[in-house]
Amino acid sequence: MTVRGYGEGWRVMGRRTGWWRGRTVLAGAAVLLSVAASAGPATAAGTPPPYRFAADAEQVEGATQPADAVRLSPGTTYRSSIGDNGKLYYGLRLDAVSNAYVSATAVPRVGTKVVYSDGIKVSIQDPDGHKCFSGDAGAARFGATESPRPLTAWASRRAGPDTYACKGAGTYSVLVERISGGESSPDDWELELQYVSEPALKKSGSTSAPEVWDSASPEALGGSARTRKGGTSFNEARSLEQGVWKDGIRAGQTLFYRVPLDWGQQIYATAELGPADGDGFLGNALAMSLYNPVRAFVDDAGTGYDGAEKSAELEPLPPVAYENRYDVDDQVSGMRFAGWYYVAVHLGAGMAEKFGDGPFELTLRVRVSGAPGAAPAYAGTAAPRDVFDVTAGDKDAAASGAAATGGDGGSDGNTAMKAVAAGGIGAGFVLVLGLVVWTVAARRRATTAAGDAGEVAVPPVDGTASREYGAPRAW
Repeated sequence: MTVRGYGEGWRVMGRRTGWWRGRTVLAGAAVLLSVAASAGPATAAGTPPPYRFAADAEQVEGATQPADAVRLSPGTTYRSSIGDNGKLYYGLRLDAVSNAYVSATAVPRVGTKVVYSDGIKVSIQDPDGHKCFSGDAGAARFGATESPRPLTAWASRRAGPDTYACKGAGTYSVLVERISGGESSPDDWELELQYVSEPALKKSGSTSAPEVWDSASPEALGGSARTRKGGTSFNEARSLEQGVWKDGIRAGQTLFYRVPLDWGQQIYATAELGPADGDGFLGNALAMSLYNPVRAFVDDAGTGYDGAEKSAELEPLPPVAYENRYDVDDQVSGMRFAGWYYVAVHLGAGMAEKFGDGPFELTLRVRVSGAPGAAPAYAGTAAPRDVFDVTAGDKDAAASGAAATGGDGGSDGNTAMKAVAAGGIGAGFVLVLGLVVWTVAARRRATTAAGDAGEVAVPPVDGTASREYGAPRAW
C-alpha cells in the first residue's frame, strides 16, 4: 500500500477544492457588489425611495408615433420614463365591449424643481386619432404646493350602448404627455403605467347616475389611534379598515394607504397634521388625494400650516355604484366600482425651511359606512382578476394592516430586509470583501505549503471529508 500516492490524490483534490472555494467566494462577493450597486443610495437604511415601483413591472419605451407603439396587455403594470415636454405613445388592442382604464404615475427625482402648472396628462385615441377622453380631466398637476411627488393621471375608453365615440374594436393608442411650466428641472421623470380592463355587463341596465344619496358629513370618528406605517406607492400602500390611525410624515414625503370598499359603501377620510415648533406659515402644506381601484383620481383636500394642528377632509362621496360612471361630476363618477381605494398624503417640501424635516405627527380618521351590496353581473373577468371585488382576504388585510405586495419591497418585512441588506452592504462591503480575499489567499497559501512539504493527508476513518483537503462542503 502506497500511502503517499493515496495522500497525493487527496492533496490534489484539496488544491482543486481550494480553487473552487476561492472562485465561489469571489463570485459571491461580486454578486454582493452588484446588489450594493443596484440598491443605490435611495434604498439605504432610513432613506426610502420617493416611489416604490411594482416588482413585476415590465420595462417599456414609449414611441414618438402611434404606429411604433409597444402594445400594453390588460392586468399588467409597466415601467417607463418621459423627458421634458415629452409625448409618448403606447398601444392597446381593444374589443368592442370592454372598458379600458390606463393610468400613468410620474415620479420626479428627489430635489427636482417643479412649478404649479407642471404635470402629466393621459389620453386614449381611437384608430383614427380621435381622443376618447377629452378635456383637462386626464391631467394631473403639482398645483400650489409646487412640491415634487408621485403624480397620477388617467384616461378611459368606455364601451356600451350609451357611448358615441371609440365604440369599435381595433388598435388604440395611449398618449402620455408631460406638461411643463417652463421653469422646472428638465430631468427625465420615471413612469409607472397600469392598464385595467373591465368586462361588459351580462345585461344592460340603467344609464343614469343615482340622484339621491347621503351627502351629510358624519360626526368625526373618535377613539384611540393605532399605528400604521404608510407605503411609498400604490404597490406597497398600507391597508386600513375603519378607525383612527397614526403615522409620521416628513417634509416632501408622500405616504400611501388603501381601504377596501364594497358595492354600496361610502368612505370618509380626514388627515390631521400635528403641532410642531417653527415660525411662519405655509399656505399649501398638506395634500390628501383619493384614487379608485384603477388609480383614477376621485377627490382631494388640503390645508395650510402655521405650527398648530391642522386638518384636511374629503368631501362626502356617494356609495360605490356601477351607475355612478354616468354622472358628469368626476367625484361621483369616480366611485364606480368596488375594490381597493387609495389615500395618498403628501407633505410639502416647503415645510423643511419653516418647521424642519420632521417627521411630523400624522393622524388619519377613516370611516366606512353602509352594508355591502350585490355586485353587478359582469359577463367576463376583469384584468387583473378581482380588481373590482372585496374578498375575505382583503378584509383580513385591512384588519391586520398588511401592505400591498406588488412593490419592489413587497411587504414591510421584505422592505425592511432589503433596506437592512442594502445599508449593511453599503457600510461594510469593503470590510467583507477584504476578509473574503484574505481567507482565499490564506487557504491557497496553506494548500501550496502543504504540497511543497510533502504532507500526507489520510481520509478520516469515519468516512467524513477532511476539512483541509476533503471534497467541497455544501455552501
